[in-house]
Amino acid sequence: MSSQSFSLGDRIRLSAMMFLQYMMLPAWFLPLSVYLTGLKIEGFYRGAALATMAFGFLASPLIGMVADRHFASEKVLAVLNLLTAVLLVLSAQVTEPLAVFLLLLAVMVCYTPTWGLTSSIAMSHSPAERFPQVRVFGSLGWIAASVFSLVALWGFGKEIDGTAITFYCGAAVAVVAAIFSLSLPHTPPPAKGKETSLLDVLGLRSLVLMKDFSFAVMIVSYILVQWPFSIFFAYCANFLKDKGFASITPTMNLGPVTELACIPLVPLLIARIGLKWIMTIGLGMLAIRYVWFLVGANYDITWLLYAAILVHGVIFAFFYVGGQIYIDKRAPKETKAQAQAFLFMCYGIGSIAGIFANEWLIGINTVDGKVNWGPVWTVMAASSATLLVVFVAIFHERPVAQTEAEPALANAPK
Repeated sequence: MSSQSFSLGDRIRLSAMMFLQYMMLPAWFLPLSVYLTGLKIEGFYRGAALATMAFGFLASPLIGMVADRHFASEKVLAVLNLLTAVLLVLSAQVTEPLAVFLLLLAVMVCYTPTWGLTSSIAMSHSPAERFPQVRVFGSLGWIAASVFSLVALWGFGKEIDGTAITFYCGAAVAVVAAIFSLSLPHTPPPAKGKETSLLDVLGLRSLVLMKDFSFAVMIVSYILVQWPFSIFFAYCANFLKDKGFASITPTMNLGPVTELACIPLVPLLIARIGLKWIMTIGLGMLAIRYVWFLVGANYDITWLLYAAILVHGVIFAFFYVGGQIYIDKRAPKETKAQAQAFLFMCYGIGSIAGIFANEWLIGINTVDGKVNWGPVWTVMAASSATLLVVFVAIFHERPVAQTEAEPALANAPK
């Protein structure tokens, strides 16, 4: 799509879509670990509940296939958002560990595919170089989710983080997003009527792109980086509570503030220094963040803890958004939704392993209910630095035109 055909109306609608889609998650997910601890859900079930987002990503390729071949993407998005709202309300009603896990799993199976789906919709109606300008409104939505905690605290003198009220907040946003989805630009299934194979159903047709070494290294890096990356959203709320922070959701939402500045820079920096060095900066800041957490916690340097949160925007924008742009340029038109979903599926696989590994790591550093965070942040910093060194050593970016990827996909086994 050319920049000239990207109308102001489409830009506004796509930006609002991103805003709502990314607002509904942090309202309840960021303080989830504190909520689970309050219910005395720990160990395996806490890890499983916190991993539901990752499990949900495994369903993303199937939803991407549905959007690619059977239904208009905006209608699929509306249905998924409505189901998310209903399931969040039900999640607020239960306290038994297994029930909490199963309902949160259902929530995430519906919600997580919408990240790839919204990216696909946006990229279908905007030129690739304009995508970050649309995606940045997702960061604004993430930040705006703090409004629920702040209104409750300042207007009613009530702290809702770590309570079931946050589920209702997320459900309310999901209902609005479901209704708004029906006003989005029509995005018909690009592969409608084409034969559906087992690879399509499983979302594995994008695996053919793994034949390219640089693409494979990037995907493997996405999986491995989830060990240190996943601990931030899954357990940082507990860390901040242990350090005496109040209003956990607004505090953690300082991270996406820096996304507002970083995401628009991604295409400019890719053009100037290349994807490899963009992703390298992201990985480098991931390692630095955990060094700051370690030093800040050990020496009670509060501003360093805030800095470690703020740097999240650099990590996410440079490593993750840069990767999404790369995927969009590499995948053929008829499998773009699946390719984006495949990326998030890899994110999910890595996150599942990472969260359970982190639950174990935190468990062995917990005595009488008190976590010794020093060894935890040391391991996170070391693993991030190791991945950074390996990535720089073996990833050799070779820009590949989209047309080069199409024959490989066309010749994939059915």
